[in-house]
Amino acid sequence: MMNWAKSQRTALTMLTFLGDPNSELTKALDLELTDPGPVGVLGPGRCKRFAMHVVNGEIKAVNISEGPDDPTGDNDPSASLADGIMATMK
Repeated sequence: MMNWAKSQRTALTMLTFLGDPNSELTKALDLELTDPGPVGVLGPGRCKRFAMHVVNGEIKAVNISEGPDDPTGDNDPSASLADGIMATMK
């Protein structure tokens, strides 16, 4: 995860990248991608595209990029981009 953070130029910032190799947190947060289209291509246990604002362990906001015809948020990822989650912090 550290290499991903470095490639995104977020290393040593307030952002934290976390891995969830067994999808335990993904399932607990009900963020598992279950649409048969993407699951058929990517396989099971994938996480939806989301951004989360957490302060001292308390979840303040969760933005999920998905739509009725866009289960992976590929067409409109704006909710989970920086501007989308930062708008919930105002």
